[in-house]
Amino acid sequence: MAFPPHYFRQDEVLEALKTYWDKGLENAAVLERLHSRTGVDGRYFSRPLDEYSALDTWGKTNDVWIETAERLGEEAVGALLRESGLNPEKIGTMITVSVTGIACPSIEARLINRMHLPVHIKRTPIFGLGCVAGASGLARAADYVKAYPDQAAILLSVELCSLTWQRNNLSVPNLISSGLFGDGAAAVLVVGDELAEEMAAQGRAAALGPRIVASQATFYPNSEEVMGWAISEHGFRIILSADVPTVVKQHLGGNVDDFLARQGLTRSDIGGETASWIMHTGGPKVLEANAEALGLTREDFRLSWEALRRAGNLSSASVLMVLNDVMREHRPPAGTRSLLVAMGPGFCSEMVLLEWG
Repeated sequence: MAFPPHYFRQDEVLEALKTYWDKGLENAAVLERLHSRTGVDGRYFSRPLDEYSALDTWGKTNDVWIETAERLGEEAVGALLRESGLNPEKIGTMITVSVTGIACPSIEARLINRMHLPVHIKRTPIFGLGCVAGASGLARAADYVKAYPDQAAILLSVELCSLTWQRNNLSVPNLISSGLFGDGAAAVLVVGDELAEEMAAQGRAAALGPRIVASQATFYPNSEEVMGWAISEHGFRIILSADVPTVVKQHLGGNVDDFLARQGLTRSDIGGETASWIMHTGGPKVLEANAEALGLTREDFRLSWEALRRAGNLSSASVLMVLNDVMREHRPPAGTRSLLVAMGPGFCSEMVLLEWG
């Protein structure tokens, strides 16, 4: 994980936002109420709070996104390579996901230059999957190394959600997002079976995470208005329907059961401890809807609630943050199965079945 150096408590953000909007905020109590319900104590920001007012065009904002994304991307990928000891020549592809800014050449191209990475890396930039992209990118990386078992794939998620604030938008979705979403980046190394054996023989098995057993993507037709962006000359204007929890309750339980059944499993085969359910930190209502849909409790998603509390919703990087917490501090016993789940614009879901060694 990598974060910008600017961290602010929720009350500090709230005070800054009361004077942020162009036309002023007539009813500060509404903002306070919405922020108090996000489950967030504090978040990381790409810039100090008093510098956001100067970002008055999409061009200025996106320039900050590129600058920050390069810096955090280098930090996250650099840490990944150092900790794993991976020879960069083994990197077959780099997948980058984001929905909060754009760059051409894309971020992974800039990192190849910046970090002097091998020039034959296959670049796969993905835009538009939103919160689900952490899980989707992980699944696509696993697909890649199945085809190239002697190679590695790197997934990089960079989400700088604070740079999508809209100064001319006083809608409830924008007010909610201003209190919910934060900035951060995550990088994940996925290695093929042959390369994993080579790393284990070299004594680097401790650096290896769980085995990716299978994945499933599910698209929900005619639900594009549930979540997404309306993109204009002002940049990204959030679409966030109150129907999100309802859609989750309608679909997630059945999707999980169908996916597990294809693997000869049921929900009871997912390890019974907290670290076995690795859920995207969509927000309190979404996490509660996930629990209801799956017949689980808040305690089953404790690590997701904790990640939300300390850093907010990081869009595609959120579920990877929870995975990082599991690997570093709550690693399940060998043989335990975990399910990593995220949902996002489309509306859609992605599930990744993991097995710990």
